[in-house]
Amino acid sequence: MDLSFEKRWRDLVTKLSRRFDAGTIDLNAMLFLIGVQELGQDAREFKKDEKVALMHIAICVVLLPFGYYKELGRDADGWPHFERIKDLPPLGAEEQERLMKEAVLAYFEA
Repeated sequence: MDLSFEKRWRDLVTKLSRRFDAGTIDLNAMLFLIGVQELGQDAREFKKDEKVALMHIAICVVLLPFGYYKELGRDADGWPHFERIKDLPPLGAEEQERLMKEAVLAYFEA
């Protein structure tokens, strides 16, 4: 177990949970927040398909520094679009979660 990683993750969870006065914020909630932040539009209610798109935006953004995606630009409505430039390696569920947590930590620590 990587204690440094675990502490960084717990600290981020605590910080965001307090910031948004929510229960414990999980990885999916963080990805949603990143998607909304990266979209850069006013706060509003999002439709189901928009929520899925926001999660996709977040995943692309946090994996940009790892070289998996590149940003193509924004469409007429201001939504960013990405292109996958290399495939993720085959990962088990735990390894996939660890990669995403590391990417989210890097996003918030930058």
